[in-house]
Amino acid sequence: MKRRGFIKKAAAATTGAFLAPYILPSGRLFAATGAQLAQHVVMVMFAGGVRQQESVDQTYLDQSQGIPIQGNIMSNMLDGAAPTQKIVYGTDGNLAGDTPIPAILSSTIQQQGTLFREVRSSHAGHYGGMNALLQGNTIFSQGLRQKPLNPTIFEYTRRHLGTPASKTWFVGNGIGNSTPLMNYSQHADYGATYGANFLAPDITFGSQGQEHLSNAKIYHPEEELDPIYQMKYFLDNNFENVGGTIETIYNTEEEKQSIKLFMREMYNLGGNIAKPPVSDNGDLSTVGYAVEVMKWFKPTLTVVNLGAVDACHSDYTGYLKALHRADHAVGHIWNQINQIPEMANNTIMLVTPECGRNLDSNPIKDENDWRAFDHSDANTQRVFTQMVGPNVPSNLVRGGIGNQIGETADNCPTIAEILGFKDDVTSSGLISSTAQSLFDRI
Repeated sequence: MKRRGFIKKAAAATTGAFLAPYILPSGRLFAATGAQLAQHVVMVMFAGGVRQQESVDQTYLDQSQGIPIQGNIMSNMLDGAAPTQKIVYGTDGNLAGDTPIPAILSSTIQQQGTLFREVRSSHAGHYGGMNALLQGNTIFSQGLRQKPLNPTIFEYTRRHLGTPASKTWFVGNGIGNSTPLMNYSQHADYGATYGANFLAPDITFGSQGQEHLSNAKIYHPEEELDPIYQMKYFLDNNFENVGGTIETIYNTEEEKQSIKLFMREMYNLGGNIAKPPVSDNGDLSTVGYAVEVMKWFKPTLTVVNLGAVDACHSDYTGYLKALHRADHAVGHIWNQINQIPEMANNTIMLVTPECGRNLDSNPIKDENDWRAFDHSDANTQRVFTQMVGPNVPSNLVRGGIGNQIGETADNCPTIAEILGFKDDVTSSGLISSTAQSLFDRI
């Protein structure tokens, strides 16, 4: 191959690998072993570490700051009256934040579906907790910057249901903290062949992505070396934190064209996407692009990772704002799903934090002189799960304070049951012995 042709092909391949680096050929190997409860699943990893006291328990400032004010700041997801004093979690164009975001949903997700009020998270850390949600396992030897050791729900879905890559998506809130590594495992029987597409919208569609990738241009090797090197630096710089080698895989020609058209459309929209109409903290943009993925591809499985709630390490007020916006984001997702004809009344959504937060505060105080919280003690094992959609009992609450029912690892076999291949997952010997479908816990 001539030098010019080689560089043209290499540049095109590199760009495609960044825009959608994990697109695979489709091909069904096994028939589903059970009846489907819905044809689509959306799992929201309500990430960042969510303290049970301020979420489901609705204690607001009472059990965090010793201020006797309680109330619900998650009006789309949970029933309960909002706080009436010291409102700091909303938006009003300044730092006060004393105007709560109006609820999107006319009835809460709690009313529409099932709330597991207290489930057990086996991990106090984000990465271990996220892996439990995706793998259905609690492997304490799972290290950072390491591919999951056991198969993820993406791989189970693709192998046992025969789902093509363009119908399986992991929309991450960035490319830090090993997030891009979680779309498939290093397990010998699964792996990249059955991986999901990974998209980090804030990178791909951010200012650098707009500058380097939006035109999808093939550069002349002799006259335009500088832009080629700029693109290379951009890609290398953004993935340098991942560690190891990310395997580059490609989609079918039809899927390539669909991905290309989707990316072009997103760049053409210039950020005018289906995201919640309130001030963004990163999570809302992620959610907006996740909705666009759903509208375009109608995926069988979509996993969305949020992360802004992690502000609680040093900014309790910022944590409350992020929690309020995360609730708004979940309400927006569910509202948008029910406006997509192929997914409306045919989608089950699950929402679970990857871990909780400490009972006792750390010494850091924010602008309101409120104490912050890390995640390392037994209180981090207290989280919740919500499930809503067809075949999910409505207005049902299971468990409560001191009565944990289920664990975060349950989400993996639950998704498998919804899509019709639970037996393949539960008989694999690769999920936790205590994990089971949430439908079996109802």
